[in-house]
Amino acid sequence: MYEPNVVGDWQEYDDFAGLRVRVHRLERAEPPRGRDDAAAGLTYFGLRVTFENRGTRPYGVQLEDGQIDVRVGPDGEGAFIDWRNSQFIEGFDVHPLRRATAFLCAAAPETALTHVDVQVQPRVDEEWADRRLWTGGIGITETPPAAAAASAGAGSLAHELAAFLRDQAEPGGA
Repeated sequence: MYEPNVVGDWQEYDDFAGLRVRVHRLERAEPPRGRDDAAAGLTYFGLRVTFENRGTRPYGVQLEDGQIDVRVGPDGEGAFIDWRNSQFIEGFDVHPLRRATAFLCAAAPETALTHVDVQVQPRVDEEWADRRLWTGGIGITETPPAAAAASAGAGSLAHELAAFLRDQAEPGGA
Protein backbone atom coordinates (compact mmCIF):
# COMPACT_ATOMS: atom_id res chain seq x y z
CA MET A 1 0.00 0.00 0.00
CA TYR A 2 1.25 3.48 -0.88
CA GLU A 3 1.83 5.75 2.12
CA PRO A 4 3.01 9.35 2.13
CA ASN A 5 6.51 10.22 3.24
CA VAL A 6 7.23 12.44 6.20
CA VAL A 7 8.83 15.77 5.30
CA GLY A 8 12.59 15.13 5.35
CA ASP A 9 12.45 11.49 4.18
CA TRP A 10 14.34 10.44 1.06
CA GLN A 11 12.44 8.47 -1.59
CA GLU A 12 14.19 6.45 -4.33
CA TYR A 13 12.90 6.17 -7.88
CA ASP A 14 12.70 2.58 -9.15
CA ASP A 15 12.92 3.58 -12.83
CA PHE A 16 16.04 5.75 -12.35
CA ALA A 17 18.74 3.77 -10.54
CA GLY A 18 20.35 5.82 -7.79
CA LEU A 19 18.13 8.90 -8.13
CA ARG A 20 16.31 9.94 -4.98
CA VAL A 21 14.25 12.94 -3.89
CA ARG A 22 13.01 14.55 -0.71
CA VAL A 23 10.92 17.49 0.44
CA HIS A 24 12.57 19.20 3.39
CA ARG A 25 13.05 22.42 5.32
CA LEU A 26 9.36 23.16 5.57
CA GLU A 27 9.42 26.37 7.59
CA ARG A 28 7.76 29.71 8.11
CA ALA A 29 9.32 32.42 5.91
CA GLU A 30 9.33 36.18 5.62
CA PRO A 31 7.22 37.55 2.79
CA PRO A 32 9.54 38.21 -0.15
CA ARG A 33 10.12 41.68 -1.53
CA GLY A 34 7.67 42.36 -4.30
CA ARG A 35 5.31 39.70 -3.00
CA ASP A 36 2.07 39.03 -4.78
CA ASP A 37 -0.92 40.98 -3.46
CA ALA A 38 -3.01 37.81 -3.74
CA ALA A 39 -1.21 36.56 -0.62
CA ALA A 40 -2.28 39.51 1.56
CA GLY A 41 -3.32 38.23 4.98
CA LEU A 42 -1.71 34.81 4.46
CA THR A 43 1.36 33.41 6.22
CA TYR A 44 4.34 32.72 3.97
CA PHE A 45 6.28 29.48 4.22
CA GLY A 46 9.01 27.85 2.19
CA LEU A 47 10.12 24.34 1.39
CA ARG A 48 12.90 22.71 -0.57
CA VAL A 49 12.83 19.75 -2.96
CA THR A 50 16.23 18.11 -3.41
CA PHE A 51 17.25 15.50 -5.96
CA GLU A 52 20.37 13.47 -5.27
CA ASN A 53 22.10 11.15 -7.72
CA ARG A 54 23.73 8.14 -6.06
CA GLY A 55 23.86 6.25 -9.34
CA THR A 56 26.56 5.91 -11.98
CA ARG A 57 25.16 8.12 -14.76
CA PRO A 58 23.76 11.68 -14.92
CA TYR A 59 20.01 12.32 -15.01
CA GLY A 60 18.35 15.35 -16.57
CA VAL A 61 15.94 16.65 -13.93
CA GLN A 62 13.17 19.15 -14.54
CA LEU A 63 10.92 20.39 -11.73
CA GLU A 64 8.95 23.49 -12.68
CA ASP A 65 5.66 25.15 -11.85
CA GLY A 66 2.78 22.76 -12.27
CA GLN A 67 4.88 19.79 -11.17
CA ILE A 68 4.56 20.63 -7.47
CA ASP A 69 1.23 20.81 -5.64
CA VAL A 70 0.88 22.05 -2.06
CA ARG A 71 -2.26 21.41 -0.01
CA VAL A 72 -2.85 22.68 3.52
CA GLY A 73 -5.24 22.11 6.39
CA PRO A 74 -7.46 19.13 7.18
CA ASP A 75 -9.57 19.67 4.04
CA GLY A 76 -6.61 19.81 1.64
CA GLU A 77 -7.13 23.35 0.40
CA GLY A 78 -4.66 24.56 -2.21
CA ALA A 79 -1.92 26.85 -0.91
CA PHE A 80 -1.07 30.04 -2.77
CA ILE A 81 2.19 29.35 -4.59
CA ASP A 82 4.32 32.41 -5.23
CA TRP A 83 5.77 31.39 -8.60
CA ARG A 84 7.71 34.65 -9.03
CA ASN A 85 9.72 34.14 -5.85
CA SER A 86 10.26 30.38 -6.17
CA GLN A 87 13.32 28.77 -7.74
CA PHE A 88 12.83 25.67 -9.88
CA ILE A 89 15.05 23.08 -11.54
CA GLU A 90 14.80 23.67 -15.27
CA GLY A 91 16.47 20.84 -17.17
CA PHE A 92 19.54 20.41 -14.96
CA ASP A 93 21.88 17.42 -15.38
CA VAL A 94 22.40 15.92 -11.92
CA HIS A 95 25.68 14.02 -12.15
CA PRO A 96 26.65 11.14 -9.83
CA LEU A 97 27.25 12.24 -6.22
CA ARG A 98 25.65 15.63 -6.91
CA ARG A 99 22.42 17.33 -5.86
CA ALA A 100 19.99 19.89 -7.28
CA THR A 101 17.52 21.77 -5.08
CA ALA A 102 14.36 23.72 -5.87
CA PHE A 103 12.88 26.28 -3.45
CA LEU A 104 9.15 26.83 -3.33
CA CYS A 105 7.64 29.92 -1.72
CA ALA A 106 3.98 29.57 -0.74
CA ALA A 107 1.37 31.13 1.54
CA ALA A 108 -1.69 29.90 3.40
CA PRO A 109 -3.86 30.80 6.39
CA GLU A 110 -1.88 30.50 9.63
CA THR A 111 -4.27 27.92 11.10
CA ALA A 112 -3.88 25.59 8.10
CA LEU A 113 -0.09 25.28 8.40
CA THR A 114 -0.24 22.47 10.95
CA HIS A 115 -1.04 20.11 8.08
CA VAL A 116 0.90 20.53 4.83
CA ASP A 117 0.96 17.98 1.99
CA VAL A 118 3.42 18.37 -0.90
CA GLN A 119 3.11 16.31 -4.07
CA VAL A 120 6.00 16.24 -6.56
CA GLN A 121 6.07 14.80 -10.08
CA PRO A 122 9.31 15.65 -11.92
CA ARG A 123 10.43 14.86 -15.44
CA VAL A 124 13.63 12.85 -15.54
CA ASP A 125 15.40 12.39 -18.89
CA GLU A 126 12.22 13.65 -20.64
CA GLU A 127 10.05 10.97 -18.94
CA TRP A 128 7.47 11.62 -16.26
CA ALA A 129 8.55 10.10 -12.96
CA ASP A 130 6.07 8.74 -10.42
CA ARG A 131 4.28 11.20 -8.17
CA ARG A 132 5.48 11.25 -4.58
CA LEU A 133 3.75 12.74 -1.56
CA TRP A 134 5.24 14.19 1.64
CA THR A 135 3.28 15.32 4.66
CA GLY A 136 4.28 17.53 7.56
CA GLY A 137 3.38 20.74 9.31
CA ILE A 138 4.64 24.01 10.69
CA GLY A 139 4.24 24.97 14.33
CA ILE A 140 2.41 21.83 15.38
CA THR A 141 1.48 22.18 19.02
CA GLU A 142 -0.83 20.02 21.04
CA THR A 143 -3.60 21.79 22.89
CA PRO A 144 -3.53 20.83 26.56
CA PRO A 145 -6.67 18.81 27.47
CA ALA A 146 -7.82 21.49 29.95
CA ALA A 147 -7.60 24.19 27.26
CA ALA A 148 -9.40 21.98 24.75
CA ALA A 149 -12.20 21.33 27.23
CA ALA A 150 -12.46 25.05 28.05
CA SER A 151 -12.76 25.96 24.37
CA ALA A 152 -15.54 23.43 23.86
CA GLY A 153 -18.59 25.39 25.01
CA ALA A 154 -21.71 23.78 26.44
CA GLY A 155 -23.52 23.82 23.10
CA SER A 156 -20.63 22.65 20.94
CA LEU A 157 -20.43 19.33 19.16
CA ALA A 158 -17.27 18.47 21.09
CA HIS A 159 -19.12 19.02 24.38
CA GLU A 160 -22.05 16.87 23.24
CA LEU A 161 -19.73 14.11 22.09
CA ALA A 162 -17.77 14.17 25.37
CA ALA A 163 -21.04 13.97 27.36
CA PHE A 164 -22.26 11.06 25.22
CA LEU A 165 -19.01 9.13 25.69
CA ARG A 166 -19.03 9.83 29.43
CA ASP A 167 -22.60 8.48 29.65
CA GLN A 168 -21.63 5.34 27.69
CA ALA A 169 -18.66 4.69 29.99
CA GLU A 170 -20.69 4.88 33.22
CA PRO A 171 -22.00 1.58 34.62
CA GLY A 172 -25.62 1.18 33.69
CA GLY A 173 -25.28 3.57 30.73
CA ALA A 174 -27.11 2.82 27.49
